[in-house]
Amino acid sequence: MNPPVIESQPVDPELGFEELDTKDHTPALTVVEPPLDKDEDAATPMLITWDGPDDPANPQNWPFWKKCMVTATGCQLTMNVTFASCAPSAAYGPISSEFGVSREVAYLLVSVCMAGYVVGPLLFGPGSEVYGRRPVFIVAMAMYTLFHLGQALAQDMTTLLVTRFIGSMFAVAPLTNCGGVIADIWGPAQRGVATGFFMHSVFIGPTVLGPVVGGLVVEYLGWRWVFWVMMIYAAVCTTILLFTLPETFAPVLLQEKARRLRRTDPIKYQHAYASHEKEDWSFKGVAHRTVLRPFRMLAMEPILVLTTLYLSLLYGIMYALFEAVPVIFVEKRGFSVVQNGLVFVGVGVGATIGAAICIWLEWDKKELVERWKGFPPPENHLIGAMLGGPCLVIGIFWLGWAGQYPSVPWYIPALSTIPLGMSTTLSFVSFFSYMIDTYLMYSASAFAGHTIIRSSFGLAFPLFTVQMFQRMGSNWAATVLGLITLVLAPNAFLFYKYGARIRAQSKFAPCKVG
Repeated sequence: MNPPVIESQPVDPELGFEELDTKDHTPALTVVEPPLDKDEDAATPMLITWDGPDDPANPQNWPFWKKCMVTATGCQLTMNVTFASCAPSAAYGPISSEFGVSREVAYLLVSVCMAGYVVGPLLFGPGSEVYGRRPVFIVAMAMYTLFHLGQALAQDMTTLLVTRFIGSMFAVAPLTNCGGVIADIWGPAQRGVATGFFMHSVFIGPTVLGPVVGGLVVEYLGWRWVFWVMMIYAAVCTTILLFTLPETFAPVLLQEKARRLRRTDPIKYQHAYASHEKEDWSFKGVAHRTVLRPFRMLAMEPILVLTTLYLSLLYGIMYALFEAVPVIFVEKRGFSVVQNGLVFVGVGVGATIGAAICIWLEWDKKELVERWKGFPPPENHLIGAMLGGPCLVIGIFWLGWAGQYPSVPWYIPALSTIPLGMSTTLSFVSFFSYMIDTYLMYSASAFAGHTIIRSSFGLAFPLFTVQMFQRMGSNWAATVLGLITLVLAPNAFLFYKYGARIRAQSKFAPCKVG
């Protein structure tokens, strides 16, 4: 069978660059016109690009160790901020007692964090595509670290919630931008493996580190030390970031190259420029590429809308189950805060298994990349999600019905957290890899829009989950959630079959295969 035809075209007049194939079939940013020869008229505009397909300055050509270092840093930052999203949940009781508020108000500690995750992506996702990944990471992580002071020293509930909300706005930067960093440095053959490690860190933070560390700290040191530990962890990660995360966004790197050439030889390179410098840098132009672009993509991209809806429901259900576990194990079985936190170790085990399966599925894509001339269909990433959907349904029914009856040994419902963690990771790794390969240099904007919607679901579900499981019983409450996931389970199969047809209509997918 003949190989498919590859269309490669500019997808946004704002950027003016194309996705072209290189010798190793790695997408690389280049330009349509070559740089001018030395003997040509110096007054002629000189468009700066990479020095050939093997230019070591191109992040796609960085050494393997350097790519691994950058990926590991991104994973650590992500684990940090997701850990902070759930760690205070162990302190609901002490905080509500000290400030004289109800438990329902204390539940807002998680919800306001999700609210910050809704606002932050408007700036930090697309902003990294304007100013670069590194400055956004540095500013966001530094501010996120400092706002822990207000949480640890808060003397009333209002101060605690406000500072947590503002800190969470900055904390979302790794969640929106690490997908863009992966697209910047990894080619299609290795990108799925890198995404597997990234998404594993996304779930280890809130499902294992948060409940376990939070429970231990509250039990032995007091609730304020939860926020001090979060601040220390954030400060360490921010320091590591300064030394291990260089700029990875190609248009910004080319802009720096053009400026460096003009400084080195102002006469020869006085008319040298990079495409990024020709952007509209007015307030309206910057706003169009930052705040508005995620909404444009959500409005114009069916593949992003459908994927976001699916993962947002899964995300909300995941946070609902986090709130349901204390109902099942603390209220019904008399577990302590520490013991309840240890139940989440099963989620971590499942998340590790799910990530390992995804990494195994993605491990060797070299032959596939060669067969598709460097641009294999993103739908090949969805196999993990096909496994994850049914596993999630099983895990929810297992937890709800086994957890309803105290006569059932505690380890029976606790074991259900393994398929829950495994299925969630399988689905998220698969669909995140799918979105990265679909949108490439626009992936940070895609993730920004996605994170806004997804975090809205994560904000809403904890507000009613406890009451739902208490009044309906964990069996029937889980049945409601299980039926929702049962309806959603075929989505990965539908995307696998029809995704290419939907992508063909995309305005932001750089490469279309037909």
